[in-house]
Amino acid sequence: MTHHVALQFAVKTDTGLVRSHNEDAVQISADHSIAVLADGMGGYNAGEIASSIATSVFMIELEQQLLQLNGKHASGKRLQQLMAVAVGIANDQILDAARNEPQYSGMGTTLVAALFRHDRIVIAHIGDSRCYRFRQGKLTLLTRDHSLLQEQIDAGLVSAEWARYAPNKNLITRALGVAPQIDVETNEYQIEEGDLYLLCSDGLSDMLSEEQMTEMMQTHQTEPDKLGEVLVQAANDNGGRDNISAILARITAAGEIARHEPLGWLKKWFAKP
Repeated sequence: MTHHVALQFAVKTDTGLVRSHNEDAVQISADHSIAVLADGMGGYNAGEIASSIATSVFMIELEQQLLQLNGKHASGKRLQQLMAVAVGIANDQILDAARNEPQYSGMGTTLVAALFRHDRIVIAHIGDSRCYRFRQGKLTLLTRDHSLLQEQIDAGLVSAEWARYAPNKNLITRALGVAPQIDVETNEYQIEEGDLYLLCSDGLSDMLSEEQMTEMMQTHQTEPDKLGEVLVQAANDNGGRDNISAILARITAAGEIARHEPLGWLKKWFAKP
């Protein structure tokens, strides 16, 4: 049996209250059911360049690879490989840009991406931008931060409770644009009708506890556009110390029933800095 998925997307990005400009970048492909988010870093606006290259190149490359499948079924492992290749090409393009433009030297970016296909979500990520799943009232973090703090948590040096207030929480151990060889992490999970997925930059996850996010998702789980607005506003209310970006994807139908649903529709808007 061929499985399909129908999605409802919403996108929200905001400069926050402290930064002078927005170095986050977000893109959606409703036709191919792809979402990608990047959080750039580097001086002279280079972070903005890195995140823009990452999302644009990743999206173009993955869409082309999916078109080459020509509608054929691909295993989850194959889809993970396609996403890893697209991330690698994005990394090459960032490195090329830094070599050609000295003012961009040292720029880099995180990236988190989700591909919804058949009855699965396939996730690729590098850095500390995250993907969460909200299902039946429970919020689950599906990605693991590539950060010094996460390594300290894993080693038992600090507790997860204390980690939220740690001074070194934004020191990442993996990023695009740092080296020719990258270690992108990919995973796949089964989706269910009613699932709500959140891709976000650390400007959101650092400002809100999982309890706060859970409460907001419970209240607005069928309104992704409203939820994005509420999440970003809450992050600003709590300090808005970084750029804040969120992509929400709600599964409106999964499995055979989704064959009779529209391919997917997109609601998105961008907050002005």
